[in-house]
Amino acid sequence: MKVSFSARQPLPFHIANIGKNVDFPDKNRNYTRYDEQRVNDILSYGEQSLPYLNIILKNSKDEKQICETLYILDKMSDKNPDKVAHSYGYISRFNNTDNPNIQVLLAGIYRKTQVPDGFGPLVKMLIRESKNDTKKPFDPTEEIGGAILEYLKNYSSTNVYRNLP
Repeated sequence: MKVSFSARQPLPFHIANIGKNVDFPDKNRNYTRYDEQRVNDILSYGEQSLPYLNIILKNSKDEKQICETLYILDKMSDKNPDKVAHSYGYISRFNNTDNPNIQVLLAGIYRKTQVPDGFGPLVKMLIRESKNDTKKPFDPTEEIGGAILEYLKNYSSTNVYRNLP
């Protein structure tokens, strides 16, 4: 018997399932697979989902749950980076992580939101990772470096245009 879900599931249903079905990179794949249907369902709630996502970031110790939550915020920042920037207090909890999955997601969010306090942690991550010789399925320094370059580009543009008559 095929079950049809024509009615939209409530937001708490989706939030409670964040982190399930996350598939991290391995030696054959250098990217993470997320439950795109769940991600899109949560994104459809827009800003209403931010308090729930912030609670997860504040309390969770589960890597899959944290990564999928950051992934949702990264996607959300494509449309509304200013709203996601207000979650910096929750996101910044992970600034000192050595986890490459979390580092890549943080760099993506900071690249889009341009939170001023995100620059220092990115530089610190880049320096720490450039010294790290451990073998990982992928190297997060590319995303971290790209975020730093975006900060520098935007800062340079702002200063150039401020000095025009």
